[in-house]
Amino acid sequence: MEELSESKTQRRFMAKGKDIRVTVILECTSCVRNGVNKESTGISRYITQKNRHNTPNRLELRKFCPCCYKHTIHGEIKK
Repeated sequence: MEELSESKTQRRFMAKGKDIRVTVILECTSCVRNGVNKESTGISRYITQKNRHNTPNRLELRKFCPCCYKHTIHGEIKK
């Protein structure tokens, strides 16, 4: 009986070693494509987290870009 309970606790702790939720940076795709406006200060970036098992491919969300002054698609970039 003791071996069975130990194996259950080991499985529970093994999952914590893997990074399932990772931090990603989202960057405005229209600012990067068109270059930054002369009156703006830079490129819009957001920091968020994603679940690697549920979304294995790159994340894209519609967020507000203060440089473009509208909602645009923000895509995941490499760190």
